[in-house]
Amino acid sequence: MGETRFLTNREIYEQAVLKLVSSAKKRLWIATADIKDMYVEKPGLSKQMVPFLQILAELLERGVAIRLIHAKEPGPAFRQDFDRFPGLWTGIERVLCPRVHFKCIIADGKRAYFGSANLTGAGMGAKGDTRRNFENGILTDDPAYVEPLSEQFDSVWRGEHCRKCGRRDYCTDCPLQ
Repeated sequence: MGETRFLTNREIYEQAVLKLVSSAKKRLWIATADIKDMYVEKPGLSKQMVPFLQILAELLERGVAIRLIHAKEPGPAFRQDFDRFPGLWTGIERVLCPRVHFKCIIADGKRAYFGSANLTGAGMGAKGDTRRNFENGILTDDPAYVEPLSEQFDSVWRGEHCRKCGRRDYCTDCPLQ
């Protein structure tokens, strides 16, 4: 049995976004319903705010494989940030699935966050205490949680639910098409 912690609000940003994401050595899986241009403190350079996408680009440069599942197209500010990091264009694997509502970050298949927060500034990001959403989640390295969470992510990634999905007309990334 591993360590499991309940997180709220700013703890999600500090523990899941700053620490868990940067701890990935081989692979990072992220699922979110909503995704926006989120800014974070650059690890090691406290108070310097950078796009979260820059952190992902740096992970790719270190050889970390990144998969992202999200439910809808991000807005123009996210796309502008995305375009600033050419390594993301071919390096990040991405699937859009309109049925995804679960939110998680899984690092190396060994440690994970799952909870209510979307990958947005108000959800997981560095917004101030008076502007952020009230969120909660679990951070764990307990295989009893990490393994089924990884399987849920992977089953959506593989398109396991696509054949019988009632939303295929809205899905731009269905692997069956």
